[in-house]
Amino acid sequence: MRISEYLCTNKYPGRIIAAGVTPSGKIIYAYAIMGRSPNSRNRVFDVSGGEVETRPFDASKVQDPSLIIYPAILKTGDCTIVANGDQSLLIRKAVESGRTLENALSECTFEPDAPNYTPRISLVITPDTFEFGINRRRSDGSCERCVWSYPKVVGKLRILHTYEGDGNPLVSFIGEPRALESEDDCAQGIWESLDHDNRISLYVMEGNMETVFNARESE
Repeated sequence: MRISEYLCTNKYPGRIIAAGVTPSGKIIYAYAIMGRSPNSRNRVFDVSGGEVETRPFDASKVQDPSLIIYPAILKTGDCTIVANGDQSLLIRKAVESGRTLENALSECTFEPDAPNYTPRISLVITPDTFEFGINRRRSDGSCERCVWSYPKVVGKLRILHTYEGDGNPLVSFIGEPRALESEDDCAQGIWESLDHDNRISLYVMEGNMETVFNARESE
């Protein structure tokens, strides 16, 4: 299944991280955010030099910036870091000091947004691998931390997102990042496959081609 086909089947995957290698051999990674509440929806991506931060579309309407404003994509050395929260800063610090993604994720838990307890999802792209991580809440309230490393394979992609689908409360992502077929020139297809009522922003880097969609700025 291709990523655009996969996303069409899920009305509310939440925040999304995907990475792989296109059939033409280009590295591709993507980060998308969705939202249901006015506070979550009041965001756009601010992009500079291949790094991405979330920022409020209307600063006067921000209710609580703690979980919605953060650096989503950071660069350090030959690594790229993608994360759905400010754990991106912990990961960058770990990478720069020779430590691992697992070390960085040990310093944080899931988000304190009861009753959903949104998982923290993360990715480190190294020259050889895609390293995904998740911090999610167990039924007993403790934090499960998982890290997976995948080689770069032409035509293949992995996707990780915060929720299994829409609900109240939302159910955290289950299992490990899912294997999909990658596509060439897929940014528009990914954007169109996201539920139009809930999509907020999408950033895709394919090779050296950067594509950004912000729903609020296109309204």
